Amino acid sequence: MASNGQQTTRSVPTQWAPDSATVRRAAGPEYDRGAVWRFFWGQHYRNIWATPVTAPVLHLATAVPGGMVPLQAGGSYQTRSLRLRAANGQEYVLRSVDKDASAAFTTNWQRKLLGGLMKDQTSVALPYGAYVAAQLAEAAGVYHTNPRLVFLADDPALGEFRAAYANDLYLLEERPDGDQTAVASFGRSPAVQSTGKMLAAVHQRPNAQVDPRAYLRARLLDVWLGDWSRREDQWRWASFTKADQLTYRPIPRDRDQAFFLFNDGFITRIVSWFVPKYQSFNARIRPGAIDGLTATARALDRTLLGTLSAEDFRQVADSMRLRLTDAAISRAFTAGPPETRATIAAHFEPLLRARREQLPEVARNYYLLLAQDAWVVGTDQAEHFVLSEDTQGHLRVKMFAQRPNQADSLVTERVYNRRETSSVSLFGLAGDDIFEFIAPNKSGVAVHVFEGEGRNQLRSPSQINAGEAGITWHSRPGGTAISAKKGIKAKVDSDTSTTSNAKSWLKRFEL
Repeated sequence: MASNGQQTTRSVPTQWAPDSATVRRAAGPEYDRGAVWRFFWGQHYRNIWATPVTAPVLHLATAVPGGMVPLQAGGSYQTRSLRLRAANGQEYVLRSVDKDASAAFTTNWQRKLLGGLMKDQTSVALPYGAYVAAQLAEAAGVYHTNPRLVFLADDPALGEFRAAYANDLYLLEERPDGDQTAVASFGRSPAVQSTGKMLAAVHQRPNAQVDPRAYLRARLLDVWLGDWSRREDQWRWASFTKADQLTYRPIPRDRDQAFFLFNDGFITRIVSWFVPKYQSFNARIRPGAIDGLTATARALDRTLLGTLSAEDFRQVADSMRLRLTDAAISRAFTAGPPETRATIAAHFEPLLRARREQLPEVARNYYLLLAQDAWVVGTDQAEHFVLSEDTQGHLRVKMFAQRPNQADSLVTERVYNRRETSSVSLFGLAGDDIFEFIAPNKSGVAVHVFEGEGRNQLRSPSQINAGEAGITWHSRPGGTAISAKKGIKAKVDSDTSTTSNAKSWLKRFEL
């Protein structure tokens, strides 16, 4: 292990061109295993990992005008990454093509016993899938990074990172952070921010919001690509200000698990039955697979997609299906190393076309999954939540921003049908919020009100029966007391660690 905690580079046969401008090298020749091993542990993408490809040699001094300097080592538990800065201030990141999930083990005996097996399962990922994913994101109308394959030589300019990072294949791409007005694929945003900063902003003031359709488009792209690893750090957010409104749009990154293929071995297939998120990329997207494919971003989905209706989901899916033409899919496979393009295209083009036609069905199942237990999340400012019935007896929820000396401003509105939704949770967070029930709740949808901090009010007509009303008021210790005669169940929550304000809400996420 190197001094920075990252694994040292491997010794892999490398052919240098006579002018030393390029090398020819396989990304993972060690994954080329025998027939018996493949039967039990899967074929995966071993042949592509073992295929030598040509990559240009990256020299930090000449990579961009003025050169680049290394700043910081990083990466997830699988990927080695190195952050770089160009002379003009633009930042880039090198992300290792090869991975090592065994780094997640915390004890030596685990590494000795299972480390080799975990390392071998790196072959479940398509080594050059990020190229294809970027092109398909462009076609789908989703922001994206622009990776290119490079070979990082034993460059003295690496300094302290030389031993750990030299002589290996990497994807070099723009780092989505800060001022990105020069990068079209980031929307030319003047301020790209982390998920933590985005969530803090949208829950501290009502004039900041995420474009929910843009986020849904990105999530449907994840499902289409079979990319289940979409935890909060896998996102950056392009921000745009118009008048006094701040809007965020998502930039998915780190497409390591796109086209994930795990269930083609005897043992790995059994494992996939017990780990729902390990959904393999096949022609058919099973309805039951949506849960596993979207699980790692479930809290983010419930927070950001809660305002969208079934019709919104349908419209976004139909729009994507029309944009992802056969020509666009074929064009995506012209990217990546020439040595593997034909093999990858022949395998994936028909699968992607088949999965594209299922996008409306995927969107419907995805909507129903999220609608079952819906969230409406306020901010640290004062909101006015109004619950009523529509003409068909369904539950209507409106959230207004309170404005001094002015009429309240509508922020969100949605109708909930008990055939789709069993419960709706309202989170006031901080601020002096008002929760108003226009009529007794006879919709059949259970309502949970988490008041959060602030001096909150409940406005409600008399309820005939608390059980029929299906409304529970969750107060903090010492918070707003609810009279039993209002017919609403009152509960004092001893743990308000994630519901009291915008800062506490962030504890729901891996940030």
